[in-house]
Amino acid sequence: MLLPEGHKAVRVRITGRVQGVWYRGWTIDEARDRSLDGWVRNRADGSVEAIFVGPIDLVDEMVEACREGPPAAEVADVEVTQAMGLVVSGFHQKPTI
Repeated sequence: MLLPEGHKAVRVRITGRVQGVWYRGWTIDEARDRSLDGWVRNRADGSVEAIFVGPIDLVDEMVEACREGPPAAEVADVEVTQAMGLVVSGFHQKPTI
């Protein structure tokens, strides 16, 4: 699937103190505020993973916001890679893997 011009999709993996601090809920609120598509989930290794799909500037803004996260989070790193963008419309939480 080709993304519309001016759009992109990224996969992010956030490490640090990011579970048990409302990181997923914060991510859902922030992504929905930007009208992004995608999802977020906890990973068994203690990280949080998300896919963000939308206008380039809003996706970049969301990635930068992830570097800080919610107030109780202590983000060590945000790893960003290109994604396919094959997601359902809206922003959702997926089960932990």
